[in-house]
Amino acid sequence: MSVIRQLSLVKGEERFIFRYQSGQEAKVIDAFASMASDRESQFDWFDAAVLSYQMGRRLETELDQIAT
Repeated sequence: MSVIRQLSLVKGEERFIFRYQSGQEAKVIDAFASMASDRESQFDWFDAAVLSYQMGRRLETELDQIAT
């Protein structure tokens, strides 16, 4: 069963919200990289790193819960 996940980032006036199905994390990280490399976007590499970190922490927590 696939679960819908959400990550969000507020940066000044900008709001970035990413919704994705569990198991699609690699595609989301690819989207972060694509947005960060776009010079027209306000989303930068630091933002990509912060959201990637948050995603990793969430996955780590879920794995810990499964292991116990």
